[in-house]
Amino acid sequence: MDLEKYLSKFDYEARKKMKIQIPELLELLKNDEVQFIDVRFKEEFELWHFSFSINIPLNEMPDRLDEINKNKLVVTACPYYDRAIMGRIFLMQNGFNARYLVEGLLGLADYLRGDNAKHFYTSLNK
Repeated sequence: MDLEKYLSKFDYEARKKMKIQIPELLELLKNDEVQFIDVRFKEEFELWHFSFSINIPLNEMPDRLDEINKNKLVVTACPYYDRAIMGRIFLMQNGFNARYLVEGLLGLADYLRGDNAKHFYTSLNK
């Protein structure tokens, strides 16, 4: 992807397509249609993470592109979304279909509590 070309054509539809919200992400995860990448530093990931995520820290991403599936949508995430946006842009420049999690990992952790956690976990382990 040519970043200049992308930016010159950026509109409301492109803005919508760069983001993903939790319910859509969870549905795609259930159907194994997405690769969920946690772009936090290794130490952050080791302290807490989601079992369905893989850790490719933002600063390691250029050297680890071969670990990312070009045949799936790739969703990047960090606690909020600053690093996730940077990861998404880098992946787009390298030919990946990528979006970032709007609510971030903290929003996802808040969403996946109690019954939501149970239902999602059950759907993954069928």
